[in-house]
Amino acid sequence: MTTTPGPAIIQGIETEAEARRQLAAAFRLVAHFGMTDLIYTHISVRVPGTDDRFLINPYGLLFDEITASSLVEIGTDGAAIRAGSMPVNPAGFVIHSAIHTARHDAKCVLHTHTRAGCAVAAQACGLLPLNQMSMEFYNRVGYHDYEGVALDLDEQRRLVADIGPHNALILRNHGLLTVGETPGAAFLRMFYLDRACQIQIEAQHASGELVIPGPEVAERTARQLNLEDTGDTFADTQANDLAWAALLRLVARVAPDYAD
Repeated sequence: MTTTPGPAIIQGIETEAEARRQLAAAFRLVAHFGMTDLIYTHISVRVPGTDDRFLINPYGLLFDEITASSLVEIGTDGAAIRAGSMPVNPAGFVIHSAIHTARHDAKCVLHTHTRAGCAVAAQACGLLPLNQMSMEFYNRVGYHDYEGVALDLDEQRRLVADIGPHNALILRNHGLLTVGETPGAAFLRMFYLDRACQIQIEAQHASGELVIPGPEVAERTARQLNLEDTGDTFADTQANDLAWAALLRLVARVAPDYAD
């Protein structure tokens, strides 16, 4: 079994075949780390070289069943490009197409309904900077108020306004959403956003007063973790590439059929 991660890990994907493989890997990783909700929630990626075609999971498959070839190619109207394709969840299309259309950099959109994510999404305080993982998202996460099941196209403009320039969105009373240039980038953000929510819920249930770093420390840490210009020497530009390569090796071991 090869341990070579393959081309275009985080910086970009050039072919539809590679987009399919990496998106299928993201589905299997979400399943592996227990972030699924049966056949619900979605991950989508823009087909390289297009502005109006996307790959998304077929409605009815569990995430650990999804392969590169089973992904459905859809247009901006949510209809499958190829005849005979499996259906797509309409609520998934409303959320994902809104962000894909408004944010050219949001080539991959990943949405979850995890227990910890839903718990924090139900808290008025939102995500607190309780831990280094949480501080990656300090002042860098949007919030969208719950409007019911996302079937109304009019909600799209509010979703776009609420995520703004951020790469993460907490859907109040609903769940979590992250975006990225690739499935790898979106997955890594979701992994740590969900982990931050887990830490928050556990800390709130533990005895004792919460220790919350001051805003200057939280902001400095956020700039470090997001590789923004701080003058620090921390910026490890290879970290995400190395992490995603390791995750691809994990998928190859536990779910070798993902690329079929």
